Amino acid sequence: ELGWMESVPYLDRPPSPLEFYREWVSPNKPCIIQNAISHWPALKKWTSAYLREVVGAKVVSVAVTPNGYADAVFQDRFVMPEERQMPFMDFLDIVEKKVTSPNVFYVQKQCSNLTEEFPELVCDVQPDIPWMSEALGKKPDAVNFWLGESAAVTSLHKDHYENLYCVISGEKHFLLHPPSDRPFIPYELYQPATYQVSEDGSFEIVDEKSEEKVPWIPLDPLNPNLEQYPEYAQAKPLKCTVKAGEMLYLPSLWFHHVQQSHGCIA
Repeated sequence: ELGWMESVPYLDRPPSPLEFYREWVSPNKPCIIQNAISHWPALKKWTSAYLREVVGAKVVSVAVTPNGYADAVFQDRFVMPEERQMPFMDFLDIVEKKVTSPNVFYVQKQCSNLTEEFPELVCDVQPDIPWMSEALGKKPDAVNFWLGESAAVTSLHKDHYENLYCVISGEKHFLLHPPSDRPFIPYELYQPATYQVSEDGSFEIVDEKSEEKVPWIPLDPLNPNLEQYPEYAQAKPLKCTVKAGEMLYLPSLWFHHVQQSHGCIA
């Protein structure tokens, strides 16, 4: 019962801190919360034109890959993206297809990039969710900003954090596995490596020599190789779509694979 839900339930309003802790955090169950961020100015304000005006020429960190997979297993390596420093307006040109690039661009740097790299935008959202902060007895460790192309995919992984995922525009498509599916999900150790751009603009994969091997999931849950990983057939994925104005509570240690509509902001 703890691990298996047929679908991710919806709440039509934000819960009280006590209700949220008892019904969702403590049993480690995800839910989609509606009407929790409807008062955020960002929902109306964060158009491309507004972001250009407010962030504009500022240089920010952008993950660049040849295939849309950052932090994923490729050619028997755990490959991390090229972290490119570029003016935000140049990134928007690519997302809006004003400039064409063979590569895939995604603002996805964690470690609280909203407050660190985009402080100009914090006033349009809340720096924390009060009922969540009260339920957990602490403010968030990080507040992140995501914006990217539809080709940018987040490979299957889990976090040791309680996550609240707020979609401002577009939609995010999540494939989830409860922690109880862990025995059916393959992990292997991989040499860490990074995409680097060579002189001719193509990518090469360069090993991070001094780093220890990284445990990661080699399986693509959208197209699982059951001959190679037969145990995965016993896992029970849950799929959900989080739309603009909705919030997904993603409990710690739940596995998640994420796709998005083009230009989705979260």
